[in-house]
Amino acid sequence: GRMAAAVLLLLQLLLAAGPAPGRADAGQERRDALREELLLSPLPTGDVAATFQFRTRWDADLQRGAVSHYRLFPKALGRLVAALGVRELHLALTQGFWRTRYWGQPPLQAPAGAELWVWFQPTVTDVDKAWKELSNILSGIFCASLNFIDSTNTVIPTASFKPLGLANGTDHHLLRYAVLPREVVCTENLTPWKKLLPCGSKAGLAVLLKAERLFHSSYHSQAVHIRPICRDASCLAMSWELRQTLTVVFDFFSSGQGKKDWSLFKMFSRTLTDTCPLASQSKVYVDISPKNKEKELLEVSPPPTSVHEAVVQGEKKTYAVYDLLSPSLFNTSRSLNVQLKWKRPQDSSEMPIPTLHAQRYVAGYGLQTGQICTLIYNTHPYRAFPVILLETVPWYLRLYVHTLTIITKGKENKPSYIHYQPAQDRRRPHLLEMLIQLPANSVTKITIQFERALLKWTEYPPDPNHGFYVGSSVLSALVPSVTAMKDTDVEQSPLFTSLFPSSDGSSYFVRLYTEPLLVNLPTPDFSMPYNVICLTCTVVAVCYGSFYNLLTRTFHVEEPSRGGLAKRLANIIRKFRGVPPL
Repeated sequence: GRMAAAVLLLLQLLLAAGPAPGRADAGQERRDALREELLLSPLPTGDVAATFQFRTRWDADLQRGAVSHYRLFPKALGRLVAALGVRELHLALTQGFWRTRYWGQPPLQAPAGAELWVWFQPTVTDVDKAWKELSNILSGIFCASLNFIDSTNTVIPTASFKPLGLANGTDHHLLRYAVLPREVVCTENLTPWKKLLPCGSKAGLAVLLKAERLFHSSYHSQAVHIRPICRDASCLAMSWELRQTLTVVFDFFSSGQGKKDWSLFKMFSRTLTDTCPLASQSKVYVDISPKNKEKELLEVSPPPTSVHEAVVQGEKKTYAVYDLLSPSLFNTSRSLNVQLKWKRPQDSSEMPIPTLHAQRYVAGYGLQTGQICTLIYNTHPYRAFPVILLETVPWYLRLYVHTLTIITKGKENKPSYIHYQPAQDRRRPHLLEMLIQLPANSVTKITIQFERALLKWTEYPPDPNHGFYVGSSVLSALVPSVTAMKDTDVEQSPLFTSLFPSSDGSSYFVRLYTEPLLVNLPTPDFSMPYNVICLTCTVVAVCYGSFYNLLTRTFHVEEPSRGGLAKRLANIIRKFRGVPPL
């Protein structure tokens, strides 16, 4: 009887407590949502770019610190935003360089190495202290060398890197930007990045993130973007958005296949088997737009769920869409292996040239002086547009600002705006920002001379003859669009079109990065200390050894003896020779 009463009491307690979690879960489902997306883009050179985007939107106020329950939003990042007063955070870890001239404009580009730029709240009193704490915490979360970010590689841009989310003001003193071009990205950075996903790498699109395949590629970039956005069209309330993006470029020609045909299994050695149960939307987009003037058509299999047309980066694109939440998609088989074939062989046709691209290199000879040259191309046939150039140069390259020249079509091109902050030795780098007008169909050459400094011998890295890296230049511009763009709902449009919203229908925002530079500095002969050590040790060993031997040796005086057998034999021989004996 007591057992039955206990069971009845337990059932009553469960029934009484049951609706509360259900209501809480339902409320949380209304407050946060997850969208995941994969964009597959065949590149003009025959390579294939795959861009993953995982977007978590949370209708909560992280700044007040009243949030205690985390469902989809990572708790590590949420508490970081609340504790340090972060308004926007953008972190990118990249291995390789995006070849804009040959691959076209990327959906999301990042410089080689590690890039971090953060906007802080106006309530933060000591921004430098919060910036240091933030870089150290992110270094531990993503297992990266972000703790090497200090005042020698941190700048405060005034015109570049405006907030991408909601912003009441743009006080640039609340902004910090740093790049570590030498940072190497590998598996230990990918693993914590995947752990931030609500489903991890166990379900949904994240099952394709196999480290062995991702790092066997020409380009790999993973990023985290946190920003506040409008909760609805009226924008009376604020939500927080977390975007985890990963872009990888596969080169099938270098792998020996020599064909432009590809599939999910060829790229990732895996196929899609199920969806993430926490995702409200999960789609795969395949760019089937013609890549040349011959209107070469692409054939995808299995048949897509739908076809989506949109104007992306000024060009009209056609995408085959696979909705993983559609019940008919997994009816025929338990896995989805998207395949793309070209209906006719690829000819060596002229590749399309992007409207805006740039390159940078170091000129000069010797180890005393040099010159940084930047070439910016505007290939638009009849439209001119301005571009903001950001240059960050380490302090050990002493810039001569009076040698700055900007030449366009053989004439001097004076910048509309220029901001220069000189470097301080071992304290801060050079910062140069310029607003330059690019005429139509032109090449603008920007040069500035520098002098190499001689470092202290303790400031050289273990491999000083490899050289010293200079971070990429940053180009920010509103590029004229060839096709008029329409205003679309951000929540309904694909994720790869909504990170940089267009200000109007006639232009689109582009942020490009040039190549990082590798500069040689005057390097001492670090083998000389080894030679000095060897010579000094030899001299000390010989001198000290002899002196020590003399001090510690015991001397004994031997009395002369009558001689032995040898002396007697010698005296006998001397007697026969008539010589006096010994």
